[in-house]
Amino acid sequence: MTSDPDVSSKPKRTGESVVRAFVNSPLSGLAPWIVMSLFSGPGRFEESVAAALGIALLVIFASWKIGNSIKLMEWFDVVFFVVMCVIGILASPGMITWLELWAGEIVNLALVVFAFGSILLRRPFTLEYAREQTPEEFWDNPLFIRTNYVITGAWAAAFAVSAIAGAIGDAVFDDAGNFWTGWIIQIGATVFAISFTEFYPDYGPNKALQKMGVETDPPVSIARLFDWVPVFVLIVGIAGLVTDSTSTIVGWVLIVVGAVGVRVMRSLFPDPKKAASQDT
Repeated sequence: MTSDPDVSSKPKRTGESVVRAFVNSPLSGLAPWIVMSLFSGPGRFEESVAAALGIALLVIFASWKIGNSIKLMEWFDVVFFVVMCVIGILASPGMITWLELWAGEIVNLALVVFAFGSILLRRPFTLEYAREQTPEEFWDNPLFIRTNYVITGAWAAAFAVSAIAGAIGDAVFDDAGNFWTGWIIQIGATVFAISFTEFYPDYGPNKALQKMGVETDPPVSIARLFDWVPVFVLIVGIAGLVTDSTSTIVGWVLIVVGAVGVRVMRSLFPDPKKAASQDT
């Protein structure tokens, strides 16, 4: 009995395509920071930093394995977390306690500096990821470059919002794990940046071309940038009730508002990609 080579190789190709899609996304460069945020807490500074460094090295290995160039952000990840590991080894117990309290803000501020720094150096960090998914003949196109400046700026703003929210939670509420400042606002900022990364390449260049008098497809509705908000509000309501982080009234109001918002968004602003696929 012989096996079909196409069938036997399909899982391998599928796995490789998943890895490639992840590595080609800015999320791969952010993965170590996300891991540190999830693992950090009292008594876990060294473990969270070591885990983040391990993910950073794994991302570089995956990039090399599939033949990608190593991105500026990937190098930054490794350098930053190596330094944090050394600090964790050499720091006094008092310093470790301070780092555990302010680790979230340090991480977000480092990302703000990196993102804005890449813009000032005229190497917006999202540009390297975009080039992995774009034919080389478009790499020097002014619209392509400008789009990545804007997207990198959106990520920098999201990092700044997260840093400010975390600082308010620590300094004002004396609660690093505050439901709103430690989680919801920071997650919301990240989700917005992800949504903007997907939205703007279809919106910004078309708007720019129209201003230059060039006929092009109409840009997607700006409402598409916020189509994640109702679902996010719904999830926040559920999470608030499950964790007792909100009152029952607030939790149910968020759930109802989110559910209604989902229906309204679907009826007023249907996804053009889904509509096109249904037509075909």
